[in-house]
Amino acid sequence: MVLKKTNRKTIFSSIAIFLAILGPGIITGSVDNDAGGITTYSVAGAMYGYQLLWTLIPSFVVLLVVQEMNARMGIVTGKGLATLIRENAGVKVTFFIFMGLLLADIGNTTTEFAGVAGSLEVFNVSKYISVPLVAFIVWILVVKGNYTIAERIFLIFSASLLVYIISALMGHPQWSEIGHSIVRPRMGMDDTTLTMVLGIVGTTIAPWMQFYMQSSVIEKKLKISQYNYVLLDIIIGCVATITVAFFIIIACASTLHTNHIVINEAKDAALALKPLAGEFASQVFAFGLFVASIFSAVILPLATAFYVSEAFGFEAGIDKKWNEAPEFYVLYTGIIILSAGIILIPNAPLIGISLWSQVINAVLLPVVLVSMMLLVNKKKLMGVYTNKPIVNIIGWITVVILVAMSFMMIVAPFF
Repeated sequence: MVLKKTNRKTIFSSIAIFLAILGPGIITGSVDNDAGGITTYSVAGAMYGYQLLWTLIPSFVVLLVVQEMNARMGIVTGKGLATLIRENAGVKVTFFIFMGLLLADIGNTTTEFAGVAGSLEVFNVSKYISVPLVAFIVWILVVKGNYTIAERIFLIFSASLLVYIISALMGHPQWSEIGHSIVRPRMGMDDTTLTMVLGIVGTTIAPWMQFYMQSSVIEKKLKISQYNYVLLDIIIGCVATITVAFFIIIACASTLHTNHIVINEAKDAALALKPLAGEFASQVFAFGLFVASIFSAVILPLATAFYVSEAFGFEAGIDKKWNEAPEFYVLYTGIIILSAGIILIPNAPLIGISLWSQVINAVLLPVVLVSMMLLVNKKKLMGVYTNKPIVNIIGWITVVILVAMSFMMIVAPFF
């Protein structure tokens, strides 16, 4: 009897510790499914049906490997990735890397506000109302809140993305075809299909995510003794992320692809679902886009303010007051105002902004990943917690694949 009580206490204690640690992995993974990610998955489902579902398997592996290394480095060193790059690469290299990342993230944040505008237009809400209102809510959450409150709200946003399961099921998917496409993967080798595959895998990982993940681990003051719980958090986050992507592709494949409907963005998918799967399915899809967009509109500028402030030695953190970290808060506020303001400009070149921000991401992603791999293998930094040989093999293969993908994404438009 005493042994059973002890076992129960141990189980409850483990659950309590995990719930306290829960957050960085799930939040960072969920931000993958932003407006750009949802658009990519929607177009893939509409164009290719279930054919490219298999690409989510390597996407899962890439996400898991990179996030694990990132979290481990943050826990062991107690320093953010930006600080480590500055200390090891020098101020000049750091300046050019982070100015490029800043420009890319302003473009990415603009895309998120475009997602907010597009999703609420499905509910007949003007962008001149939705964008300023959401921008203010996003700003107040970070500037007037604290990390604990913000993280709980972020976790609710992450869970809300599971509404895409409902939207997919309402399209009556063909499960036998889905199983066949995963078990027996196939793809054409034409440039359109190849670009689509690169887009699906590539949308899984972005440079700014690595900085946010490491910063959030440090914000929570996690220790290496809690590593197993952190790893579980990362695994759950990766599974949830890929699950959402899986059902977005299915929702569009079961309806739009079957009826030969072509779309260019996630908003088009939400509108096209209405006559095919019903108004509720359309509204659920639009709601998912709204949640993803507002979620990323918070995280993206937050991550950017974190790593730019950190790179140049300024104080940063949600738990700090404005007078304690003025550069951090001014940068965060500036990104929000600029990005939301661009959306309100009539005929703003949003497609061009989105394209160029992705190109800058593609150029800088290999630099960030190579820096990570070199840092995580430094015994002076990591001690006994450097990568094991198998993790290095997987890590470098991941880097090589992503470098190749990034290069192809840059040169593809010229051919």
